[in-house]
Amino acid sequence: MFETHLDATYAWFGLALVSVAAVGVVVALPTAPPPDADGVAHTIGSVADGEYVATAEHGLAADRMRLTPRTIELSTAGGSVRSTVRGPPITPVPPAGSGDDPRLRRVLNGVPPRIVFEDPERFADAAARARTADHGWRTAPERLTVRQVRYGGHRVTLAG
Repeated sequence: MFETHLDATYAWFGLALVSVAAVGVVVALPTAPPPDADGVAHTIGSVADGEYVATAEHGLAADRMRLTPRTIELSTAGGSVRSTVRGPPITPVPPAGSGDDPRLRRVLNGVPPRIVFEDPERFADAAARARTADHGWRTAPERLTVRQVRYGGHRVTLAG
């Protein structure tokens, strides 16, 4: 009456093995979905491709960000995603205190370019230097600001 059947032992051993494997799979799954790079690229593209001067902000749910004149890449523990920005090339503005020219950051934050730059050519030169600078991974801010400005005959879309 209290004897164990040999096939019941194998069944319990198999069930325990499957349970351990299932727990391993669940632990290996990412805890959060990857960030929405397509939504950010759409916001940037809509400002850059617009006919009128405009400003927009997009919230970011990412740990790291890499912004180039043509792409946005976002990274979290859930993975990394990349999206292409439509429209003309944008000008990535590095964060404040990064050692780069802070004048573009002031324009991105709302100061008119004619107040920050002596003439339109210096504004265009600063934007060109920012487009060719190192576009490495940086800590992602809580929100990304995009601003299209015109100064003289130059139209520039700043993002940072």
